[in-house]
Amino acid sequence: MRLPKVLRIARWEVTKNAGGIDRQALAVAVAAIALLGLIGPLAASGGGPSLDDGLYHVGVDDDSQYYDVVRDDDTFVVRRADRAALGDSVDLLIEGDDITAADTQKGEAARQALRSSVQSYNNRKLRQEVNATAAFPVSVLLEYREQSGVDSGLVDQPDGADSNASAGDGTGDGDGGTGDDGDGGSDGDDTGGGTDGGDGSDGDGGDDTGNGSGDGTGDGSGTVDPGDSPDLGGITGPLSGEGISGSPADISPPFPFQSLVLAFVFVIPMNFLIQAYGSTILSERINRRGELLLVSPVSRYDIIAGKTLPYFAGAMVVETAIAAGVFYLLQGQVGGLVSVFAVAPLVLLFLGATFLGAMFARSFKELTFVTVTITVSLTSYAFVPAIFTDVDEIALISPLTLVVRELQGEAISLGSIVFSTTPPLLVALVCFGLGAGLYREEDMFAQRSIPGRVIDALAGPITRRWHVGVMTAVLVPFVFVVQLLAIAALFALGELAIVLLFVVVAITEELAKSLHVYAAYEHRRFERSVGGALVLGFASGLGFFLAEKIALLAQLVGLEQLAAGEAGLSGGVAPESGPILLLFLLAPLALHAVTASISAVGASRGKGQYLIAVVVAMGVHLAYNLGVVLTYVQ
Repeated sequence: MRLPKVLRIARWEVTKNAGGIDRQALAVAVAAIALLGLIGPLAASGGGPSLDDGLYHVGVDDDSQYYDVVRDDDTFVVRRADRAALGDSVDLLIEGDDITAADTQKGEAARQALRSSVQSYNNRKLRQEVNATAAFPVSVLLEYREQSGVDSGLVDQPDGADSNASAGDGTGDGDGGTGDDGDGGSDGDDTGGGTDGGDGSDGDGGDDTGNGSGDGTGDGSGTVDPGDSPDLGGITGPLSGEGISGSPADISPPFPFQSLVLAFVFVIPMNFLIQAYGSTILSERINRRGELLLVSPVSRYDIIAGKTLPYFAGAMVVETAIAAGVFYLLQGQVGGLVSVFAVAPLVLLFLGATFLGAMFARSFKELTFVTVTITVSLTSYAFVPAIFTDVDEIALISPLTLVVRELQGEAISLGSIVFSTTPPLLVALVCFGLGAGLYREEDMFAQRSIPGRVIDALAGPITRRWHVGVMTAVLVPFVFVVQLLAIAALFALGELAIVLLFVVVAITEELAKSLHVYAAYEHRRFERSVGGALVLGFASGLGFFLAEKIALLAQLVGLEQLAAGEAGLSGGVAPESGPILLLFLLAPLALHAVTASISAVGASRGKGQYLIAVVVAMGVHLAYNLGVVLTYVQ
């Protein structure tokens, strides 16, 4: 492949399509991209109106302590405090410290919304205090543990037992735990006061703030005497809450709204791009326009690279602009280098899948169905894992997670970058490679169905028996991406996800090990015999066994620590050294060789026998997973 020839073909591609695009279609496309560029960053930053803006009307005077709360919350609309308007144009009436809600469901909802706003207002006031210890005398440390550890912490303990394991020790030296008699007293100096009162077993109750000055006595009621607390500002009254503001109850799990928006912002331009790219590839085949290039003194790889380069460059320009715009909007500075690097393999994946689909389709009607399938599948691959950006490492399956984390100012490890970008890059290269195998006159202009074209693409590179193993290894990135997507979609189902993942693993791996073997027999590459089929089956199993170690990438981000991740990637996750390591090496090799041989024998006897054999191989694979791997996981 020579760069001058590639650039020349790329220039031809740009000039040819520039003169053939309808101006109205071009105007619509430019307007859509511009609108996306304006709305996307705004939505990602959380700007714009909310669904509940101006939902409740509140009557309140300017001198009321609640006035600032109502004014600062877009949920409320400030109205004059007029009791006659209550229930008509006012949902909530505030007169001094008296709060009256309209006798409607909306009025009661307005009261609850105001209660939440008051608590948020008080928390903001507390955070502004210089003396953080006085504002928040109790520090709560969040530590995320495996779900199985929750049950172990709920074991009943006998009276008088030490409760440190379940309560957690603080750094204070007071003995602030509650006694068996429930009097709520404490012996040491503890800033926790009497908030720990009630029945329970003795345990250290000191907090993170060190030694306090109080005597640690309390009445066991779990409340603090207002007279003993400093005046830190904020609102007191019926809506200030009976508990302590800023308690762990106020902690809410992160909602990945920004992740969802960013996923759409970065993926939508690719869906527009592949429509034009697929059309130009298919037009070369239908009108035989590509015949001139085929007979020219350039290789098919030069042609493919030249026709793809303008679309890849254009996509990267758009993605770079989006990344820079959103990064500047959120961070106030120019950045986004990691984001651009992370999106590049995703762009190549969209283009590679579209190129292969355009080589399969016989008409623009078929191409439409192919591109829709590509759009749904790859958008799901990029979108679904990104939902969990703020929740779990499972999100690193999608390269878009790197984009979101950079925008949030989080540190990104090299292992995370490699894990997120390698699978889509490998799949993109495989798609281009399979499509290039069909980019020749005898295949390019042939009118065969999509299944027939798939068989042609798989059988093209196979001329010798060892090529079967190589082809199996080439298809492993497809299997890896499908399994990663299945893990992201199913991991929240718990133990059920493990069983479903085993089913997905059995189906995808057996198809990857046998489809090209069947294609080779259909093209009469090998003699149909049981002995020859067994040799091909072993070659396919060996190739898959060696190539599936790509799953070791999962260990870079700890994905195998999830039960679903370990089940879906069990073939590539290395255990500890010793006998288990030997079993790790030999048992999967035997499994892949046996199941691939079953499918190969069926493929040598025709389509019907192949379908039966591959189902049997899937059953054997599933039984192995359930009987051996599941035992190891547990």
